[in-house]
Amino acid sequence: MNWAQQDGAFSLGDFPVQKGGVIRDAKIAWKTHGTLNAARDNVILYPCSYTAQHPDMEFLIGPDSVLDPTRWFIVIPNLFSNGLSSGAADNPDYPVVTGWDLVKSQKRLLAEQFGITKLAAVYGFSMGAQQAYHWAAIEPDMVARAFVLAGSAKTSVHNRVFLMSLLRTLEAAPEHISGGHFSSEPRASLKAFGTIYASWALSQDFYRAGLHVSALGAPDLETYLRTDWEERYYLRRAANLYAQLVTWLHGDISDNALYGGDLPKALAAIKARVILLPSTTDLYFRVADNAADMAYLRHGALHPIESVWGHRAGNPNPTLLPAEFGFVRDLVRAALAG
Repeated sequence: MNWAQQDGAFSLGDFPVQKGGVIRDAKIAWKTHGTLNAARDNVILYPCSYTAQHPDMEFLIGPDSVLDPTRWFIVIPNLFSNGLSSGAADNPDYPVVTGWDLVKSQKRLLAEQFGITKLAAVYGFSMGAQQAYHWAAIEPDMVARAFVLAGSAKTSVHNRVFLMSLLRTLEAAPEHISGGHFSSEPRASLKAFGTIYASWALSQDFYRAGLHVSALGAPDLETYLRTDWEERYYLRRAANLYAQLVTWLHGDISDNALYGGDLPKALAAIKARVILLPSTTDLYFRVADNAADMAYLRHGALHPIESVWGHRAGNPNPTLLPAEFGFVRDLVRAALAG
């Protein structure tokens, strides 16, 4: 990587949150790629998806990739409860954190750490896409473009059912004390958690084609579930998994004093160019949900990603998903050039 990189931790102090309570001694771990120009207007914010840490996201950064660090100053704020920023696992009175809180905390990071007041774009996948949507609605004068990859303006009822199934799985653990806190890591529940996730993150067509074996190299289904899903969640603390699910559950760009729960009003207030990139086989964030937003967006464009890779098509590995990667890269680069 022959471009400038920096990392650090930004202190927020005791950070009050929207639903009540405080994140004590809050901090956001961050990483940047590229060089901030003199006008401070070449900034792309790249927020994290569920459980992701900044090293997990850097594969989309490069001169020939989706986000070009030789042109843009790319800022990755690590999501609360991802194991790097402040989180529930280290805070027994950790409150409910919403998209509003993420935007307000990240806005402070940008302004106080870097002197940034304008964003050329917010680019996000999944929970990162929810943050991109929240940014565009909550700070409409600050965001020029929002790239929403496999995400939504409001967590749908069907998506909430999925999230609640994961929450109930963690709550059923003998190690669960209350409110998403645990006496020790609930390993059996995390195994079940990973299996549930595997059934939703990829499509029925993906499994019918046997891609969990032929593309991902597992010798059988049981090995795939263990290596690709169960072991992934063993790397994260259960309290943090729980807290991030709660944030996802509360995803709603209109749930604030600006819009009073009026989703069409919130969508119509967005001034940014919104590029919606749902996967055609995503079981969480449906194309139809993004399509419904288009009636209210001032500058919206809907570009479904044709893929059998379900939700994962929104975060395409160039080796595994070259067609999906090329589709996303070309659209993003064209929108950034316009």
